Amino acid sequence: MSTLFDRLKSAASEEWVSYTDHAFIQQMEAGTLPPAAFREYLIQDYHFLVHFARAYALIGYKARSLEDLRYAQEGIGNILHETSQHVKRLGELYGLTPEDIEDTPEDPANIAYTRFVLDAGATGDLLDLHVALSPCVIGYAEIGQRLKPAVDGDPEHPYAEWISEYSSDWYQETARSAVEHIDALAARGGSDARFGEIVKTFTTATRAEAAFWQMGLDRAENA
Repeated sequence: MSTLFDRLKSAASEEWVSYTDHAFIQQMEAGTLPPAAFREYLIQDYHFLVHFARAYALIGYKARSLEDLRYAQEGIGNILHETSQHVKRLGELYGLTPEDIEDTPEDPANIAYTRFVLDAGATGDLLDLHVALSPCVIGYAEIGQRLKPAVDGDPEHPYAEWISEYSSDWYQETARSAVEHIDALAARGGSDARFGEIVKTFTTATRAEAAFWQMGLDRAENA
């Protein structure tokens, strides 16, 4: 039996492929992604994750059960772990301090994506918010699994640490939990009647993810 997330991916299949098979990902897999592109992506993703933590706090505010509250708490914990990893990588690879990262302005593509997600949560319900979050949360697990063989065959791969994190058992379980939670929210009722509306939210967020990769490439060219 297909999950709601499977149905959303199918409805936005073209956008999903553009996101998960973007040139940024292809170059990362091949190990040819310019270091400047990865640096710019990590800086912007740090800012992105701060706003995603706000989105999970909004999940807590809109919670209708202890399960929802626990999910929000776990999500914020995972995001804080990711942000610390970004700070660590940016320091080790590029010599950037936390102050350097904080002082870098958000890119317009970053602002557009994160505020879209927050708006989806503020104006909608928990299902709307989780659907807006899902391309990032679940898509990174899919990308990590796809890129894992590149790391397995090359321990010196320049992006081995990033790929290993998102292909790890821990992150794969995070994504599986997200899929299950979306189904649980849909089971509360109304998802079929609202499917067209939910697809629009999912499609917009997926396009924003592809634009985020492109932002990394574009910022590197202009740096």
